[in-house]
Amino acid sequence: MRLQHILIPAALCSLVAASAYSEETDHYRLEKSANGYVRMDTRTGAMSICEERTGQLVCKMAADERAAYQDEIDRLDNSVKALDARVAKLENSLSARLESQLPSEEDFNKTMGYMERFFRTFKDIVKDMDKEDGDGSGKLNQQKT
Repeated sequence: MRLQHILIPAALCSLVAASAYSEETDHYRLEKSANGYVRMDTRTGAMSICEERTGQLVCKMAADERAAYQDEIDRLDNSVKALDARVAKLENSLSARLESQLPSEEDFNKTMGYMERFFRTFKDIVKDMDKEDGDGSGKLNQQKT
């Protein structure tokens, strides 16, 4: 039983590794040309011109692919510039300026002190009104509907 627990995971791992190796080797395809090789990416269709120099294969993008990459770089650059301009506009908007003018901690504490005094005074007024009602219990009269 223990042997099964070891062999089954090992077999699965070897299948996954073989599949990954197969995908990696099938990713590019080399074809011999008059001046060297043409390498094609089987996933994207991108092609490169390759030459053998001092025992190494050196590949360059084809001219039309380089132009396509440059166009994409230019498009992304323009997009980044537009986003930067939009962020700057939003940061300088009226609401952003108002948010940055929050009261200081001292002003906040001062305001809270005013509110606390207001509510204590209001509570004392309610207590006095309850005492004036004359029932002497110190509770507010509750009306039943």
